[in-house]
Amino acid sequence: MKFSIPQNRYPAVVSVAIALVCGASCVQLLPFLPGAWAFALVGVVLSVAAYFRLHIPAAFLCGILWALAVAGTRLDPSLPNSSERQTATIEGVILTIPQAFDHGFRFDFDIQRTIEPAELILPSRVRLSWYDHRTSLKAGERWQLRVKLKPPHGMLNPGGLDYERWLFAQGIRAVGYVTESPDNRRLNVPDLPYSFEVWRQALYDRLSATLDGEPLAGIVKALIMGAADDISPAQWDVLRRTGTTHLVVISGSHIGLVAGFVFFLIRRAWSSLATMRWSPPTVAAVAAFTAALLYSALADFAIPTQRAVIMIGIVMGAVIAQRHLSGFRVLATALLAVVLYDPLAVLAPGFWLSFAAVALILFVVSYRRGKLRGWRAMLRVNWATSLGLAPLLMLFFQQVSLISPIANLFAVPLIGLLLIPLCLTGALLLPILPLAGEALLILASRLLEWTWPILLWLAELPAAQWIHAEPPLWTIPLALAGFVLLLAPRGIPARWLGLVLAVPALTAQPASPPQAGFRLTVLDVGQGLGVAVETREHLMIFDTGARYGSRFDIGSAVIEPYLRHRGIERIDALIVSHGDNDHIGGAPSLLKRFTVGRTYTSVPEKLAEFPTETCKAEQFWEWDGVKFEMLGPIEKSPHENDNSCVLKISGAGGSALLTGDIEKTGERLLVERYGRGLTSDILVVPHHGSKTSSSLDFLTLVKPRFALIPAGYLNRYGFPHRPVLKRYRDLAIPVLNTAEAGALSILIGDGRKDLKVESYRKESGRYWNAHPKTTTE
Repeated sequence: MKFSIPQNRYPAVVSVAIALVCGASCVQLLPFLPGAWAFALVGVVLSVAAYFRLHIPAAFLCGILWALAVAGTRLDPSLPNSSERQTATIEGVILTIPQAFDHGFRFDFDIQRTIEPAELILPSRVRLSWYDHRTSLKAGERWQLRVKLKPPHGMLNPGGLDYERWLFAQGIRAVGYVTESPDNRRLNVPDLPYSFEVWRQALYDRLSATLDGEPLAGIVKALIMGAADDISPAQWDVLRRTGTTHLVVISGSHIGLVAGFVFFLIRRAWSSLATMRWSPPTVAAVAAFTAALLYSALADFAIPTQRAVIMIGIVMGAVIAQRHLSGFRVLATALLAVVLYDPLAVLAPGFWLSFAAVALILFVVSYRRGKLRGWRAMLRVNWATSLGLAPLLMLFFQQVSLISPIANLFAVPLIGLLLIPLCLTGALLLPILPLAGEALLILASRLLEWTWPILLWLAELPAAQWIHAEPPLWTIPLALAGFVLLLAPRGIPARWLGLVLAVPALTAQPASPPQAGFRLTVLDVGQGLGVAVETREHLMIFDTGARYGSRFDIGSAVIEPYLRHRGIERIDALIVSHGDNDHIGGAPSLLKRFTVGRTYTSVPEKLAEFPTETCKAEQFWEWDGVKFEMLGPIEKSPHENDNSCVLKISGAGGSALLTGDIEKTGERLLVERYGRGLTSDILVVPHHGSKTSSSLDFLTLVKPRFALIPAGYLNRYGFPHRPVLKRYRDLAIPVLNTAEAGALSILIGDGRKDLKVESYRKESGRYWNAHPKTTTE
């Protein structure tokens, strides 16, 4: 097939849109927002660019200026960093459908009035948890609540979810929980501006009742209204491994499908009527845009649906005006509109994936003589999006589904052409013809259930997924350009050079520790412990953080993403120091998801379904010139904390001591048995800095150059305790706390005389990440 170059291949609107996005994106890389001087400087340069009609530089500077303004405005309504939570009585409206979890509900709340203390200034939108299943909560209800609030703060780790970024992008500047109080009560005051939330809640409740007991009810609800909270973690895992997650939430393709169906249906129906006061295309265009708008509203106007609605609005406007617009002009105009509406939309992976997917589809179906039709077009588009989006998937998630093209071949027609019409028709009929609506919804659920085993089988294939370390940011544009070149028509010469451009992203790997050296990373797991130790060819995990209910644990939420970020697929040794939830909670998910060489624990009975070895003193092994020696437990104790596995790691450049939750009795036994053999450069502080640990004799013998405390931010135990911190300070031992610094990493054996502990919050944090002063005494 020959290649032809149409006129105006690169229209100005495309270049301006790309420049604007680049400017807004550059701001998101800043560790802090600059002062007013930056606005003045950018404004002056922008004026010069505008005077000389330099459109692309001017658009770039506009993106910077607009993103700085919006980011500064959104940061302003924040709670100040404080050592105490802010307690207040507030009045407002529940904004989102309450999400149930094991211990209660979680929802966004619009604060309209602060009752007590009246002088306290609070952000308008907060995220609350209510640890009470007895209370019935509905979106759109007005409540008076007694709450404890704190600034947004989340676990911050390489490869992990930046929860603070997510909250910031959602406009949430405080989080907290509802306390038990007689002040908590629902107010019977109607509020029309929130009637949409009431209607959305009513639809959700009706769907839940209709689909009660259906195993895939969460996916059906997601297809109808974007409510994906009811999809189980196991189902999400299948969707991720098969590359079909985009099909089960309301996405641009869903919006486009509904708009197209409505357009052609209304156009044909209107043409059959006698009246021609309004032309059939005009009526159909208005109806299609209205349908797209309503369907997007069901998904709460998520970024992919914003893009779709704007694109459909532009296309339908062109139909009404009888104008022809190229696909890239429509896409670029939608890009401009989304970024002008919210420049912080670039923080969401969905922003990049949705626009890139549409751009790839337009690329492969444009610039050709003739048209691809039917199954050939489907194969071409499927192949293009699977290949072209791979660099972005590696950047955001460090994993690419290799069987995505196969899975989407049958999933796209099934879900797009069959299930979505069934689901939407059923939802529309529920209030009119309840029996018919319920029958259609049950039918959709059963069709999905009958085809689910195919996706499950594909997900379980050994090569279903490719996991790769996060590539450097500079390699992504090269890889994208390379894959686009590979997808170009045959008339383009030297398409093979696309592979060369993709090589840096496909082969980039983080540097391994040197021989006889190791990298120790104390992950930020909240209140708990999770440590990764890498040698040149091996990996050990010491403790796995906590499990919070049936849907969330640190193993899958923090440790697994960290290992993906480092390009690691095997755990050579897993050590679970003892049986407290904050140390063992994530172990089952790691043992199920990874190949684990050996598992050591002091509580083998709590991991009975997996092969384990009981940890005890004098166990010893060596990897790549690094020695691992189990120092404890020395003897059985009635106190579980003192039965913790204690491990010393020694390399050519230094050593580290990992102590679990031992207390003073356990420390005394170690002192009596090993004496100066306890001396280590790095100490992972016993029991999170509890006053029952870190005895003076123990610290005097260990003599660490750094003490690393794994503790949760504003944790309920008050760890680390002040007397313990004073003890470290009196001994001139620098202390760093994961609650304040995020993940703490140190490379031992790199030839440097001075050890340096890297704080992930300090080194990689962005302006939306609070930067409280790290506890370094």
